Amino acid sequence: MKALLVLNAGSSSLKFGVFPAEGGTALLSGQIDAIGIAPRLRAHKGDERFDEALPEVAGHACAHEEALAWLLDWLDDHLAALELVAAGHRVVHGGTRFAQPVRIDDAVLVELEALVPLAPLHQPHNLRGIRALAAQLPELPQVACFDTAFHHTQDARAAAFALPRALSNEGVRRYGFHGLSYDYIATQLPTVLGERAEGRVVVAHLGAGSSLCGMLERRGVATTMGFTALDGLMMATRSGSLDPGVLLYLMDHKGMDAAQLNRLLYHQSGLLGVSGVSADMRVLLTSDAPTAAEAVELYCYRAVREIGSMMAALGGLDAIVFTAGIGEHSMPVRARIGELLGWTGLRLDAARNAEHATRIEATDSAIAVAVVPTDEEGMIARYTRELLQTS
Repeated sequence: MKALLVLNAGSSSLKFGVFPAEGGTALLSGQIDAIGIAPRLRAHKGDERFDEALPEVAGHACAHEEALAWLLDWLDDHLAALELVAAGHRVVHGGTRFAQPVRIDDAVLVELEALVPLAPLHQPHNLRGIRALAAQLPELPQVACFDTAFHHTQDARAAAFALPRALSNEGVRRYGFHGLSYDYIATQLPTVLGERAEGRVVVAHLGAGSSLCGMLERRGVATTMGFTALDGLMMATRSGSLDPGVLLYLMDHKGMDAAQLNRLLYHQSGLLGVSGVSADMRVLLTSDAPTAAEAVELYCYRAVREIGSMMAALGGLDAIVFTAGIGEHSMPVRARIGELLGWTGLRLDAARNAEHATRIEATDSAIAVAVVPTDEEGMIARYTRELLQTS
């Protein structure tokens, strides 16, 4: 069976999916977590579930390279007559050059390595997954699919910071992320929204990382994440938009260095920092702690403020689409955001929202509201397949 392997390598995780080479949904998908500590695979193949600890290698927990080697053997055992014909990778940053998926070769790897300073928490691990697979299967074609690519349709105003032009020319600009998710949602809009699909649509990718994308004719016009994935919405452990003066204050008066600021902004803020309870929206919604309720309210308020900015960029609003973990599964968050947007004429149908229906607006709502599961892996598989067919 000819198949495509999709990989998304993180700092201590390896998400994967196996897709038919000729098209279709995933045959098997899952992830390996806690790589380097106590790695464990959790996967599903249809209704079948797998949960296995990875063996130690030479007395220590296996690293990414060893986890990938183990995974390839495991896939051979669980998918009959498996023949991998290509692999597609999620790569967070494509810079200004990569607006489309690209076949990976040594020259491309050098260019992607140069972008590490723009995404230091993600890019190195994405590239490590590419190199690890190349070491295992050197003849296997590999394709990079970029989280920044979808946002290349933004105009110069949407991408620019008000900084000296020399810095902008060096690449200090707004890039945007979650592009593979937005790209997938854009393909689903005609089915979900009908004639509104080509109109002014705000897609809310709400999860551990959260962002918005304003679309017109299913193309990106504006997005909340900018130079890094810290900008915009409040997130699980990330601050979102922050007055730069706060950083100057923390450096000058608290003596914080770059490493400490990095930990603060990426790992100690957001829902976790405000609540002091958890970074998990599900935990906060069931908590009796007043700070948990405050964190949820701030998350929704910040989302609504940013939706207002997307409306300004789009010149209005025809539809909102919720996606990703919180967007797809948190009825109370959708309800509160809908309530705060009542001034737009948006009205939710409480029963349909509770059922997580595809369309959840009330019959008298001026704004269409949808809930659409995203599929970044499926998008990577599609692009990998298309690139192979044209190369």
